[in-house]
Order: sequence, then C-alpha cells, then structure tokens
Amino acid sequence: MSNLVSYLFETNAIRFCEENKPFWYTSGKIGPYFINTHFIYGSEKDAVELLSFIDDSLSDKMTLPKKVFERVLKQYQENKIYQDVIHHMKTYIEENIDVAEIDYISGGERRDWFFSNILAYLLRKPHITIYKDLSAVVSTYDFEKTEAVSNLAGKKVLHIADLITVASSYLRAWIPAIQNLGATMCWSCVVVDRMQGGKDKIEAKGIKSFSLVNVDTNLFQTALNMGIINENQQKLLNHFFADPDGSMKEFLIAHPEFIENALQSDEKTKKRAKLLMDDNLYGIY
Repeated sequence: MSNLVSYLFETNAIRFCEENKPFWYTSGKIGPYFINTHFIYGSEKDAVELLSFIDDSLSDKMTLPKKVFERVLKQYQENKIYQDVIHHMKTYIEENIDVAEIDYISGGERRDWFFSNILAYLLRKPHITIYKDLSAVVSTYDFEKTEAVSNLAGKKVLHIADLITVASSYLRAWIPAIQNLGATMCWSCVVVDRMQGGKDKIEAKGIKSFSLVNVDTNLFQTALNMGIINENQQKLLNHFFADPDGSMKEFLIAHPEFIENALQSDEKTKKRAKLLMDDNLYGIY
C-alpha cells in the first residue's frame, strides 16, 4: 500500500499546506490539507481532461457510460500510476469481499466513474451508472450494451467511489438511487476516507465500508517519514485531525495576518475570507 500513498503525494491528490499557510475551502473554512483523489488517474491534467469530457457528454445518459469506459480503459492500459492504483483496489476488494456475492458495481456522477467503470470491467460485473438526479442506467461489464432499468429486486451492489467525507452524496443520492431500483447497496469501497464520519453514517445503513487510505495521524506520520512535511506541519495536521474547528480557530488567533493577507489577495480568496468573517465560522469575529 506504500506505493499507493506515494502516488497520492506524487500526483498532488493529497496536498499538505506550507507551514502557517492553510488552504481555503469553498465553505469559507480553512484546513491544512486538500484532497483531489481523482488526480491519481495519472495526473491533474489527465483528471481535469476526463472531467471536462464527462461534462461535455452528460446530455446523453445512455451513451455516456461507454464513452467514459473507453477513456478509462485507454488510460489504464497506458498510465502506470493509474494501472497500479486500480490493481491495488481490485486486490483489496477481492481480499475483503466475496466477489461472487456482488451482482452489480455502481458509481455516481462524476468522479466515482474514474474507478467504478474500470473495476466493473476487471471484476466482470455489470455497472450501474448513477446520475445526480438519481436516475440510473445499467451497462454490461464491457460497456458494449447500456439500457434503462427500473427493477433490480434482490440484487447486491458494491458502490465504488473516489472519496468519502461525511457521506452526503451517499445519503442524498447513491443509496436512494440503488433503493429505487429495488436493489441493496451492501458494500462501499473508496480510495480515500477523510475520516470525517462518513464511514459511520453509511455503516449505520447496513453498508460495509472499506477504504484503501485513511487521512489520519498514521498518514501524517508516513508523510513526515517520506520528507513531504516537517514536524511543525505534522503537529498542525494532528491538531486538525483531533479538532478541526478548534485547531483553525487557534491558528487564526495566533496569526491575524492570515486573514489580512487573504483580504488583499485574489477575488476567490477574498470572497472566502469574507464568508469566514461574515458568518463568524470560528466564533472570533
């Protein structure tokens, strides 16, 4: 699994902030790491290109699965990082789940498809493509045939995703979409678990949750051992892991210049800084 962790760092799928320079999140909050799991498709450039291709193809839900599959299969055949990641994931699934019990593999719009399509092919399982509006289509494992489906009563589904955080996509869309088909999501396997409670939420629904990498103190220690971060960065990461809001509140109090600099920065950063202050997200403004 050490290769997989190395790939996450090498492709910037997981980025740790420079000392005293946490990242701005869309919510207006801040934090010491940023995760774009889909970058281990090979590179940020390759991942962004596939996302753009998906966006351009979303208008036709019946032809999209095969179009995406053809792209990911080509990348799997040509890109060593992506190929190794998929091999890791396939082996992990085979070691933790009785593959014979899996009737379908599902993946949700959009980043799940970076992983679910190719693994459906390699595990020779039909694939359920789930869209954000909860509609779904089913493809044969080789994506040669795709059709609308309304009844998969009694079937067991493994959902494959790039990332789980608080499981909002699972609860809002992926689990209900599978239930709407009469099937049961029995397992979930993700590349990265941000360890923010999502696993507990879906396991409360009776779904076994698996992840290849957990963003926790062990990962931060690995990053330190690899020379990717220093001890001060590790200290902040560990503090954030234990208390996300409390650690960032302490940081802001200790570094008032951080907000001042953000307000003088680019428009996106300025907007997020104002959101933090206007909504008093850390209870200090």
